[in-house]
Amino acid sequence: MKEMIANRYILIKKLGEGGMADVYLAQDSFLNREVAVKILRGKLSLDPVALLRFQREANAASRLNHPNIVEIFDVGEDKGQHYIVMEYVRGNSLKELISQRGAMEKQEALQIMDQLMCAIIDAHKNNIIHRDIKPQNIMVKDDGTVKIADFGIATVSDAVQLTQADTVLGSVHYLAPELARGENASFQSDIYALGITFYELVTGKVPYTGEAPVQIAMKHMREDLPSVRDFNPTIPQAMENVIIKATAKNKAYRYKSASEMYEDLMNCLKDKYKDVSKVEFSTDTLNDNTIMIEQVANMTPTKTRRKIGVIPALIGIVFIALVGMSVYGFILISGLLNPPVTLVTIPEVAAMTRTEAEDALRTIGLSVSSNIKYELTDSIASGLVVKATPSSGTQIEKGSLVTLTVSKGMYFVIGNYAEQKITAVELLLASTKVTIRKQFDYDSTKEEGTILKQELLLEGDKIDPAMAYEIKLTIAGKVQFTIENLIGYNVIVAQGKLVALGAVVELQVIDTTGMTVEEIAALTKNTVISMTPGPNTYYIQKSTTKIVLRYYANAAS
Repeated sequence: MKEMIANRYILIKKLGEGGMADVYLAQDSFLNREVAVKILRGKLSLDPVALLRFQREANAASRLNHPNIVEIFDVGEDKGQHYIVMEYVRGNSLKELISQRGAMEKQEALQIMDQLMCAIIDAHKNNIIHRDIKPQNIMVKDDGTVKIADFGIATVSDAVQLTQADTVLGSVHYLAPELARGENASFQSDIYALGITFYELVTGKVPYTGEAPVQIAMKHMREDLPSVRDFNPTIPQAMENVIIKATAKNKAYRYKSASEMYEDLMNCLKDKYKDVSKVEFSTDTLNDNTIMIEQVANMTPTKTRRKIGVIPALIGIVFIALVGMSVYGFILISGLLNPPVTLVTIPEVAAMTRTEAEDALRTIGLSVSSNIKYELTDSIASGLVVKATPSSGTQIEKGSLVTLTVSKGMYFVIGNYAEQKITAVELLLASTKVTIRKQFDYDSTKEEGTILKQELLLEGDKIDPAMAYEIKLTIAGKVQFTIENLIGYNVIVAQGKLVALGAVVELQVIDTTGMTVEEIAALTKNTVISMTPGPNTYYIQKSTTKIVLRYYANAAS
């Protein structure tokens, strides 16, 4: 028999193991859906630090609601087992995809980073630092949707950090230099990990390797980032610059926020940035190296300076200024400082297939986000494009990103079902997940099976045919009910209860002929003594059959 957690989640198979917990594929027996269940290993439930980390993952992820973050459904403890129930994502990890395919084409890499950045921006807005961003913790669904998982060592930015002395959390290949030095995690350390992930996407490899984790950590602190374009010359310089700035060793030169990095990311393929120079930081080193550079600079001998006359110096300054102004004027006039922007018009893509729409947009030099949005429509069939964002007809820079909205089907519009036959309405609603709650009522003017009244879903309501709804229909017909045991009730009360249910009732006074004085004395006036049909038998509403209630009418003497 398969193990069940919390009397609800049936464990099917183990999906993987982490540092503290095991992850299982499970079936939610209440909602009949597949979920992933992460269970803290038994002994770690007694470890306060491990338990706190586990609880922080649940608390951090449950605070977030974003299409690119794995959703948390439930958290709890059952028989000493601490568990987190989350969305089950069918697909591969980003690490698996990179291992299988190697370096990704720039457009695809940009689409993946687009989704990752949006997720991390949302996390940072909610004051959550992930602290372990890496391709192994990023799932890619078959439709291209990216989901960030594993907030196992995430923390609130102003919370007490769980890293203990001489202990580094997270994966060393994506570790920001300041974390290797033992500093607390920050939004900028997440940005560094995003930069390394981006590097791996476009090169197919991590920038730093070594035989031991400490060697890799030292390289993060001391070695320059290997050139992206040496490995993949198709990557434009503007795109490499985003990676360089995201992975700057000195936080002063790194992006201050994920939003700032996202803005550069979305612009890096635009024409006006195609000739930019490589970003280089003059002192992109750690504090100890900076001190060393300053010391060397202070040791440089000063040369004896020859005095220059005031007038010759002024003449030189004026001459240099005039030359500078002339050069600047030439550059301004020739447009070198503000290169011309190439604008393209977004074509009409509504009612195209997704492939047709993407081809139409890429043909004119636009990028298409892999973060496709889906919505129900009034008239566009499932799988066809509803709209583009920005909208068709808009002029935007060549290289800009466009998001497509695709129809996931048409709304089902509820009709007015009054006066229709229930059999016809059942056939009509068979293509939906609408449950019909039937209630029968006798109406001598209506043919049996005719709908008398409609509730919960009304005419004109638009519903998602794939979602569960309930409609209440009152139908003309005879109602069958179970006769209650009314022996011992006051006869008038019993009669009222049966009439209210639609029964035909006949009252009969019992004949006391042949009964002894003692038997008669035991009877109570106006109380039901027997009934036909008997209690707990079925009766059809408005039936010609009568329910007979027998009672004693004379008081005992």
